[in-house]
Amino acid sequence: MILNKFPGIKALILDMDGVLWRDTQAIGDLPAIFDKIKCLNLKLLLATNNATRSIDEHMLKLNGFGVNIDESQAINSAQAVAVYLSRQFPQKGNVYVVGEPGLKSTLSDNGFIHNENCTPDTALAVIASLDYSFTYEKLKKATLLVRSGLPLIGTNPDTTYPTPQGQTPGSGTIIKAIETSSEVQAVIIGKPQPLLYSIALDKLGTEPQETLAVGDRLETDIAGAQAAGCLTALVLSGVSTLEQAKQWYPQPDVICQDLEELIQ
Repeated sequence: MILNKFPGIKALILDMDGVLWRDTQAIGDLPAIFDKIKCLNLKLLLATNNATRSIDEHMLKLNGFGVNIDESQAINSAQAVAVYLSRQFPQKGNVYVVGEPGLKSTLSDNGFIHNENCTPDTALAVIASLDYSFTYEKLKKATLLVRSGLPLIGTNPDTTYPTPQGQTPGSGTIIKAIETSSEVQAVIIGKPQPLLYSIALDKLGTEPQETLAVGDRLETDIAGAQAAGCLTALVLSGVSTLEQAKQWYPQPDVICQDLEELIQ
């Protein structure tokens, strides 16, 4: 078992998209994988850049693949954005969100309400993420608000999203569009920035060197985990390829085909 290479490991931080599934398709026998993790007495936390769903929705998806874990064992970049906003704007308030209902509901639960008709005087920030109904009007609204002086905050920089059909546009594509038209660079909150991994390690109660972070994308999952001091495992079941991994520095601690190979 590849995990034998890391005798000091106490916890796993698992990415979701490209590690557990490709959109609607599970990667490997997920119930058996999660049972094995439990047998190994490893703490577990799922940490994803995907802000399109709330944590409840992520858990429902996992349940559909035959796995049941507590929602406290999962975090996403939407929650990290809420933490960031709470630090910047403790008074809470309106925001303009380019994103899916899951992102809007997560922010709303933390006091930051999406207002379609907000103005520069009535909003705190523009939040940008993957939006399956992205339109020119949304781009125009976000651009004008950012050009008026509101900060632009991006959930995550992933330019693509792994599906059974191939790589489709991700959050980073939409964020780049707003950056281009507003001429303002977004503050990115998700991986590879440290906040998501910091939250994960706090929840797990483990030190970075005791924690193995598993991801499929070098420039976000692996880069962020390496910056946080975690051990890293790249799986080739999502975005990054073996050829790209060979050029990456520093190298991930382990490279394998998928999570099943790593665990089983």
